[in-house]
Formats: sequence, C-alpha cells, structure tokens
Amino acid sequence: MNWMGNLQQLGRSLMLPTMTIPVAAILLRLGTLPWDEVNMSRFGEILLFCGNTIFTYLPMIFAVGVALGLTESAGIAGMSALIGHLIFIQVTKHYLGDVFHLGVPGGILIGLLAAVLYHRCKNIRLPEYIQLFGGPRMVPFLMGLSIFFLSIITIEIGPYMEAFMETLSDAILSLGGFGTFLYGVIHRLLVPSGLHHVFNNFFWYQLGAYEKPGGEMIFGDLPRYFSGDPTAGVYMAGLYPIMMFALPAIALAIIQEAREDLKPKIRATFMTAALASFLTGVTEPIEFAFLFVAPYLFIVHAILSGFAMWIASALDIHHGFSYSAGAIDFLINLHLSRNGLLLLPLGLAYGLVYYFLFRWAIRRFRIPTPGREEGSHLEEWAGDIPYRSPLVLQALGGRENIKSIEACITRLRLTLVNDRLLDISALKHLGAVGVIRLGGGNVQVVFGTYSELIREEIKKLLGKESHQVLFNAPMQGRMIPLEEVPDQIFANKLVGNGVAFMPERGELVSPVAGKIIILYPTLHAVGIQTKEGVDVLLHIGIDTAPLQGKWFTAFIKEGDTVESGQLLVRFNLQKVAKGCKSLATPMIITNVEKVKSWSFAPYKAVKKGQASVMSVELKSEDTRGGNSFG
Repeated sequence: MNWMGNLQQLGRSLMLPTMTIPVAAILLRLGTLPWDEVNMSRFGEILLFCGNTIFTYLPMIFAVGVALGLTESAGIAGMSALIGHLIFIQVTKHYLGDVFHLGVPGGILIGLLAAVLYHRCKNIRLPEYIQLFGGPRMVPFLMGLSIFFLSIITIEIGPYMEAFMETLSDAILSLGGFGTFLYGVIHRLLVPSGLHHVFNNFFWYQLGAYEKPGGEMIFGDLPRYFSGDPTAGVYMAGLYPIMMFALPAIALAIIQEAREDLKPKIRATFMTAALASFLTGVTEPIEFAFLFVAPYLFIVHAILSGFAMWIASALDIHHGFSYSAGAIDFLINLHLSRNGLLLLPLGLAYGLVYYFLFRWAIRRFRIPTPGREEGSHLEEWAGDIPYRSPLVLQALGGRENIKSIEACITRLRLTLVNDRLLDISALKHLGAVGVIRLGGGNVQVVFGTYSELIREEIKKLLGKESHQVLFNAPMQGRMIPLEEVPDQIFANKLVGNGVAFMPERGELVSPVAGKIIILYPTLHAVGIQTKEGVDVLLHIGIDTAPLQGKWFTAFIKEGDTVESGQLLVRFNLQKVAKGCKSLATPMIITNVEKVKSWSFAPYKAVKKGQASVMSVELKSEDTRGGNSFG
C-alpha cells in the first residue's frame, strides 16, 4: 500500500474545510468591535454567534470537506459524510454524554469512510431490477451501516480512548518549550511533501482541552484560541516570525545575490513571493527556491523554525491564526493574543539573522538560487499559462498518463499511471521549481502560486479532443525566437513559423514522430510529415547549402519512418561553424494554414530530445494533407 501517496491525498483534502476557518476569524473579530457605542450591540452579538457557529460545527465541516476532497467533489460522498456525522454525534452523545469527544479527527475519520465507500461502490452494477440502488447510490446505505458499527465500537472503547488522549495531550504539553521546538522542526521538514497538513491536525484540532463558560468542551490549539482559552496559541505563535520576517528575508537575500542582468526579473518575482509570505503565510515559492539546490540549508531553516517556536513559548507569547501565520491573520486575531506584539521584535531579529545567513551561504557555497545562473526556473509567465499548459501536460507524460490532477496553493498534486514518463528537465524548463515523487504514481510539481491556474488549463485540455502536435528539442543548445535567426527568409516567417536553436553539439534528432518527406542532397535540411499532416522543416545553420554536404552524415533516407528523438544527421560543429553564416537551426512548420494556435516554452538552454519546447493546436478539419515543401 502506498502510504505516502494516500497521506498526500489526505493532506490535500484537508485544505478544503480549513478554508472555512478564516471566515470564522473575521466574523469573530468584527463581533468584538464596539457596536454598543453606536447602539448596534445586537449586530455584534450576531457576528460573534455566526463565527462561533463555524467552530461548533467544525468536525462536521471536516467530515464533508474531506469526503469531497477525496472524491473529486462527488456530491453523494459529501452527503453521506454529513448523514454519517449526524448519526455518529447523536448516538455517541446519547450514550456517552460529554465523556468522549472525537472532534475534528472524528470528522476526518467519517469523511475518509465516506470517500472509501464511494470509491469501492461507484462502479458496482446490480441486477437491472435493483440497479436503482447500485453504483454511487449504495454509498448512503452502506454509510449508515458503517456508522452503526463505528458507533457501537466507540461506545465501548470511547472512555478508554478519552483517557489515552488526555494522557497523550498532558505528556506533550508538559514538554513546554522543547515540545514546541520539536513541533516546529517536524512541521517545517514536512512542508515539501505537503504532509504538514496531516501532522498539524493533531496539534491544532485535538491537543489540549478547554471548557467554555457554558460547559462546552473545546479541543485543539486553534479552536481553543478562538474560544478564549488563555493557554492556547503556543503551537501557532512561533510561526509568525518565520512567515512574516524570515522567509521574506530569504527572498531579499536571493535578490541581492542574483546576477545584475537577471536582477530585475528576480526582484519582480521574489518581491511578490516575499509579500505573499508576509501577508498570507504562503512560503513554498521561497522555500522551494533553495530546497532542491541546498537541502542542507533547508534543514538549518527547519531547526531555526523550531527555535522560533521555543523562544515564543519562553516569552509566554500566545497568538493564533485561522489560516496561516501572515500579517493579515496577525492583525485580525491580535485582540485574542497574549504578548502578541512581542512577535514583531522577535520577527525583526529573525529577519536579520536569516538575511545575513542566507547571503553568506549562497555566496560561500555557490548555491545556484534563481538569478545566479542562466537556468533559473522562476519566471513571470502568468499570461502564458493557457499556451504553456499543453507543454506542461506533455512533460507530465501526456493525457493518457494522468489519473487525477489537483492543486493546492503552490503545487500540482498528481496521480500518474507511470511516474517514469515525467520529463523533469522539461518541467523545470517550463517554470517548475521542483518535482517530488511520493511513490505509487503520486507526484507533486511545484509551480508556485500559478499551480491552480495551470491545473484548470490542464483539466480543460483533458476534457476535450486533442488536435495538438507536440515538439521535442531537435538538438542540445539554446532555444531562440525565430526572429533572431540572421536570415530574413526565416526571421520574417516567409517559409513558415516555429523556433530556432543554437547548437552546442553536432547532432540533429527528430522532434516528432513522422515520415521523412525530403532529405536535401546537401544533408543540411530535413523535412518530416507527422501523422496529422503537419510539415516540419529542420534547417541546420544559415548558408550551409554551399558546403555540399561536407562534414554532414545522414542516418535516414527519404521515405523512412522516424520516432521522436531518433538521430537524423550528425555534423562537425566546429568546421560547419567556420563555413557558414550562423549555426542557428530553425525548426518550422511550413503549412501554417493548418495551425490554429502556437505554444512556446521559455527561450533558454535545452537538452537534445527534451520534451515540451513547442506545441501547436490544429484546426479541427485539418488532420491530413499533402506536403508543403515544394
């Protein structure tokens, strides 16, 4: 069983119900305003009541949210989780009273149960005369039976589980600051895999207990904080210095250490990332900028994060958040904090430590953070997402390789048929900061805050018939716009449209699968026709025809069928360079009337055969045709 993959999917599903908590926090903050001074005290009471209602029904929200998140928003799974949770709460309350509370973990358990039943039953076919109850419609019925047995088990062992949870909570809380240090380190180390959402669940929604004035029991550091527990907030407060100050300081260090020619682009990208971390606590775009190139530095970052938690605990700081430890949450929830303002000088001190530490480390160990080399991955390409998404899909192994695709704020979360079909080099070429394999076909691709937009575009592509032709790099070198080719015929697109390459090695491979329509006698140009009828011309260098094939060796002949990546021509790079105007090698489509739209990857270094450098969407009526090489 692929536990890592399953935990990844659970972590993703927890994001959906978590998004309701900021609503509660805002309502509670608005409710504490001095409404009585303007004779609107009832208005404030209603705001408080609405905010508290979300926390009251938080376990139910998690039950439904997890069920929906694990079933691609299947309504019947969400409804089954709702029914199951209502039954479970009423039965356990009737027979156990206030002795046992599963809280949010109980809601998650019921959501998981509904999701498992949905996936087990959705394809079941019964005899025709009772098929009305077949498939997904079996889920509510089986959910009722499952909750019946779960309730019986809970009634029997509930008091023992309650005693165990109290003992465990007391043991963790007795660790004091050291416990918060361990939590901070583990939390940060789990961020790359996305499993921190699962880890946080116990601390934020189960650890510790608080009895409200009305007798209601509240569990977990987060709900207790918003319910007014003065001891809550210790497992959240120490995250504020990291999110608001330390991570933005890393972004500033990366900007300062970037090359001067790349600094404007890096500044625009990382100032945005720093602002996102400061305001909302979204840190992955910054953390992934150094995680894969300097993992040892990430470990130092995790340890420093743990110390931030410990220091906050030692200073008796209690502060909480509804979503993440950014400035927005800091201000909204400051009224409930204790010594919360101390987080600001602590954060400033942390920011200075991080800034000088990272500048020193980047320079001392020559860490290739974005902007220090030509291959920096983070670029501004939001406007190109609809055009680059077909290339991303190809780099993921194509539409047939996608089982499921979801996204959280900073990463695509995928289940693939075969994760070996991933072209990691192409994904990084297209802007991915990193790729994380979790086994069993479960993969995360970090695209930063563009991830959800990319997911939506890829889902559109998966939902419609494909008329695309995808191109790999025909040689190793640098991809350049066709307009930069030093030849007016190619630069003005009089022959066709496409891209060009400046080769680093003397090998030309096929960018597509197809048939060799023409091999020029001088061996410097090859024409290929794909099965869709797209005519592709590869022209090695400018003014190479006069070389009369000298220093060129062809490995194909006219009429041959070739596969993508197959060697076509080998040539002597140095001698051809001396005998021609330029080595710029256009890859163009000559029958451009067939093409509806074009997609191009960033113009930078590519490897021979690298996927996803160009794709075209064909007009639906144009799927075959004669060659256009003349």
